[in-house]
Amino acid sequence: MGLTILDIAKRNGSDAVVGLIDETTKAVPEVSGINPESGIIVPGVADARTISGTSYKTLIRTGIPTVPFRNGNEGSTGLKCRYENKLVETFILNPRWDVDKAIADKSEDGWQVLMADEAGGILEAAFQQLGKQFYYGRNTTYGGHAKGFNGLIDVVDAGYVVDAGGSTADTGSSVWAVKFGPKAVRWVYGANGSMDPTEVDQRDVRDADGNPYTAYFQEMFMYPGLQVGSARFIARIKKLTEDSGKGLTDAKMSALLEKFPVGIRPDAFFMTKRSRRQLRDSRTATNDTGKEAPLPSDYEGIPIVVTESLSNTEALTL
Repeated sequence: MGLTILDIAKRNGSDAVVGLIDETTKAVPEVSGINPESGIIVPGVADARTISGTSYKTLIRTGIPTVPFRNGNEGSTGLKCRYENKLVETFILNPRWDVDKAIADKSEDGWQVLMADEAGGILEAAFQQLGKQFYYGRNTTYGGHAKGFNGLIDVVDAGYVVDAGGSTADTGSSVWAVKFGPKAVRWVYGANGSMDPTEVDQRDVRDADGNPYTAYFQEMFMYPGLQVGSARFIARIKKLTEDSGKGLTDAKMSALLEKFPVGIRPDAFFMTKRSRRQLRDSRTATNDTGKEAPLPSDYEGIPIVVTESLSNTEALTL
C-alpha cells in the first residue's frame, strides 16, 4: 500500500493536524483509506504521492503492434508501440477561517481551543470536498467544485459502465470499482504534500456592511490532484434506483467486475448505504432461522466500502 493522506500529514510533523485529520476523514474513505464503519485501513485504497511542484506528465502506452511470424530467409517489418503523455495537475485548495477576537477571548478554554475547534470543522469540510471531487469532479450539482480537478465521472470509459436501468428521475446512485496504485488511481499532493495550517495571527476583517473588527485568523494551503493512469482501472454501475429490479444485485456486481481486463482486480467497491442494503436484500437467506442475509462487507474478496461522498439523487443522465 502506498502513502495515504494520514502518512503525508505525519511526515509534515504537525501532531495537531494529524489528530484533526484522523477524526474528520472517516466518512470519506476514498481520501483517508479508512473504512468508516470498521475503522480499518483498506489495502490499496487512497494510495497517494507527493510532488515538489504542482504537475507532472505520465507516459502511457496506448497500443502494441501485431507480432508476425515469418518464413525462413524472409525479413519482417520493424515494430513499435504507441505512447502518449498525460498531464496530471494539482489545484489550490485554500480554506480560511477567523473568529472575532472579542468573542474568542471570552472562551473559558481560551481562544486557542476555540480556533482549534473552528479549524476542525473547516478541515472536515475540506476533506469532504475532496471526497465528492473524487467522484463528481467539476459537477457542482453533487458537491464538486468547478475550479477543482476532474473526478472519476469525467474519465470513466463508456465501455466500463454497467447500466442498472433505473427510471425514476433524480434517484440514481453509482457503484465505483477502483484499482489504486502508482500506475493506476492515486491522489497527488503538490508542494511536497504541504497541508499545515498557518500560524494564528490577528488582523482586521470586515462584516457584511464593510465595518472592520479584529479577529484571530488562520488558513491552510493544499494542492490536491487525482491521477487516473488509464480508463481500465475504474468501472461504474450507473442508474441504481429503488425501482423494482433496478437496485444493486450480485449479477450487476459480477457484470461490473467483468469490465476489468484479465489480470486487473479493483481494490475496493465504493457505494452508498442504500446500494449495500439493496445488495443484501437481493440475496436469499440460507440459514435455519430464515434470518435475512447479513450486510455484505466484500464481493469476491474485494472490500465493499460505504461512503457519504456518493449521492442517492443522481440524475439518470449522469
